[in-house]
Amino acid sequence: MAVRKYSRQRELIKDFLMTRKDHPTADVIYQNVRNENPNISLGTVYRNLTLLAESGEINRLNLGDGTDHFDGDTSPHYHFVCTKCGSVIDLEMDSIESILSTAATNFPGHIAGHRTYFYGTCENCIHPLDHS
Repeated sequence: MAVRKYSRQRELIKDFLMTRKDHPTADVIYQNVRNENPNISLGTVYRNLTLLAESGEINRLNLGDGTDHFDGDTSPHYHFVCTKCGSVIDLEMDSIESILSTAATNFPGHIAGHRTYFYGTCENCIHPLDHS
């Protein structure tokens, strides 16, 4: 892999992601990083998110909603997606890596990995806070 030169903008984006557990979109990242660097462009945010994802420093989540979400936690873990509000939440659960050997049982090729998303309704949508 080629050595990339340091980028303050890339570091701001990565630092912001490391503080988040809600898996923000590029637009949310852009709006927040602009507080630190008002001159940053949306294009710069997109380019740096792509670089960070391609280098494995962050994860890009494609949840089927047409918008990429980003995760600063690159450790193996699973996600829950609320079909009502669209929130993405880390799931605390035991590993299901054994699914790879199950999938390989009747598959003659090589399975290198998997992405698993769980869908349903989050706690906030089931029990909305009473705002009265």
